[in-house]
Amino acid sequence: MISKRTRNWILALLFLGWSLGNIDRYIMNFAVLSITEDLHLSASSTGLLLSSFFAGYAIMQMPGGWLADRFGPRKVLLVAVIMWSIFTGLTGAAWSLASMVMIRFLFGIGEGGFQPSASKIISLTFPKEERARAMSVMLSSSGIMTLIIPIASAALLTTIGWRTTFVIMGISGVIITVLYWYFIKLPKSNLGDHATQTVASNQKGIFRSLFKMPMIWSLVIAYFCIYAVNWGLATWIPTYLVKTRGLDLISLGWVQTIPGITMLAGIFFGGYIIDKLPAGRERLAGGLSCAVIGILLYLMFTATSVTSFITYQTIVNLFIAFVIILLPAIILKQLPSSVTGTAMGIANTGGQLAGFITPMAIGFIVDAFHGSFNAAFWMLILFAIICIGAILSINGKKADLLQPNEEATA
Repeated sequence: MISKRTRNWILALLFLGWSLGNIDRYIMNFAVLSITEDLHLSASSTGLLLSSFFAGYAIMQMPGGWLADRFGPRKVLLVAVIMWSIFTGLTGAAWSLASMVMIRFLFGIGEGGFQPSASKIISLTFPKEERARAMSVMLSSSGIMTLIIPIASAALLTTIGWRTTFVIMGISGVIITVLYWYFIKLPKSNLGDHATQTVASNQKGIFRSLFKMPMIWSLVIAYFCIYAVNWGLATWIPTYLVKTRGLDLISLGWVQTIPGITMLAGIFFGGYIIDKLPAGRERLAGGLSCAVIGILLYLMFTATSVTSFITYQTIVNLFIAFVIILLPAIILKQLPSSVTGTAMGIANTGGQLAGFITPMAIGFIVDAFHGSFNAAFWMLILFAIICIGAILSINGKKADLLQPNEEATA
């Protein structure tokens, strides 16, 4: 087992890389206001643009997890970061909707390998009782970026413009790739015990074994629903607040820092809370959180003022963050490390399919209802309700996990 200092250094680098990944994704939600004007896009076209990243990201989830299990997470991590950095930079060179959609799609392909490979690294370097907290530290970068990006994007987009902004972020990714290549080393002794190595050496049966587990299907549905809510809000709230609530870009940047604070708190402390929950209580906590999310979504779109809307958004982000941490923690705690990359890829495919479908669906809904977002909010409420059932149906009993004889023949 590697030293605690080395583990923490690896986690810090994963945090740094995922921070950049979140910047590259989230800033598009604000840059799209300028891109829409420059490229003369309708709401439907804007939805297609916002969804294109998630199409590539979703496609890469299962292959990314399988590649991490088969060839090692370090190699997949390096390829993922350099590829997404190249296409982030190329975003600034897009000249039409078609070119932008293709570039963002390929950007999603690149970034799709990061989380499965990073999860695999965490499972190989951290003890089981610390994995949820380690995952929450890495994923807390999304909360920090949610806090920083609204202000940073307003400053960047109104000074150097969206094209230069994306080029700078692409260059930053190349630098992080060099840091990963030089500093992230995984000793062979961390590849796990004999049973783990047996599974890793024969990958063909892993998908078959995992797809037979009801828990995996429940996780896929839960991932889809919670990320439908998360990305539905993240991609369209800036446009909603500007076009429906009348905010300007600078005001938008400042008010969106408030929900960012609770997203950060929810992710960071969520892992600690989950590690302390008694066995079996994770499902109850997750189902209750989804119920609260549904109620708050209703209160958001019926709010009579921007202040009330932001208040409800602030609280809903706290519960969304908790569920987003809960789902991968279940995988890390209940499955052997030999298959965590593949399992994470399968489950996260559901989440990223939601990222592809939801922004595009909201764009079509807004056009169909002549600029109204009410029907879109009802759709997100429905996803929150479905997520309750999916989480409560997750069975964490040993009988549903890969048994030793399965591991030997997987």
